[in-house]
Amino acid sequence: MAERKRIKRLNSLLKEVLSEVIINEVKDPRMAPLVTVASVDISNDLHHAKVYISIIGSDIQRRDTLEALESAAGFIGISAAKKVVMRYFPVLTFKLDTTVEEQMKIDALIEKIHHEEDTRSHGSD
Repeated sequence: MAERKRIKRLNSLLKEVLSEVIINEVKDPRMAPLVTVASVDISNDLHHAKVYISIIGSDIQRRDTLEALESAAGFIGISAAKKVVMRYFPVLTFKLDTTVEEQMKIDALIEKIHHEEDTRSHGSD
């Protein structure tokens, strides 16, 4: 149980540190202006971490930003390792976090359903 708590704390700490490094130190023209580290999932052996990134922008901007982050993964890891004391800094893999987009689609569907219900109820008066 203590191990799970430690991993949760590390995920949270890495999320903060990686966000700071990505925003302040990654200078790649392919990066979209709005990039957020949504979450980090470090492996149990602490050697690998999946970094889930939320990117506001077009599909091309998202793809380009992910490519930029992947190519800068070593640099990001070295910069972050200076701020976090760990025996080994995990190898970073960047993944697109789509929960915001999925939530927006769900909200739009709910809105559409409410609109259709309103239209039906007013049409039958």
